[in-house]
Amino acid sequence: MTLKRILIIDDDEAIRKVFILALEGTGFQADTAPSGEKGIELVQQVKYDLIYLDLKMPQMDGVQTLRKIREMEKEIPVYIITAFYGEFLEELKKTEADGIDFELLKKPMGLDQIVSITRGILEGPISY
Repeated sequence: MTLKRILIIDDDEAIRKVFILALEGTGFQADTAPSGEKGIELVQQVKYDLIYLDLKMPQMDGVQTLRKIREMEKEIPVYIITAFYGEFLEELKKTEADGIDFELLKKPMGLDQIVSITRGILEGPISY
């Protein structure tokens, strides 16, 4: 089985650390980027299976970053994590109308929530 790679793009170092901590020992390889620009550089260099993307960042916000990622990679699941959904509502609706695929998750997220969402996305639903 190949190692699943995850990219966390968030300008908040504490958030990046929470994701790294949550995904430690899960068998997933997690990389982080402190900005949209750096995240895009990594997407150009590495094949990711999942991207978590902050919405509110300086310089290049999450919507701009998502649009650039989608120019390069159409298939990677991108989950936007934000506490500022309302602020970006119009931009997100326009992005969706343009046929750009993404999911939304609300901050804050706990460690267990990060792990269960990540496993669900990358490994599929648990069957009993």
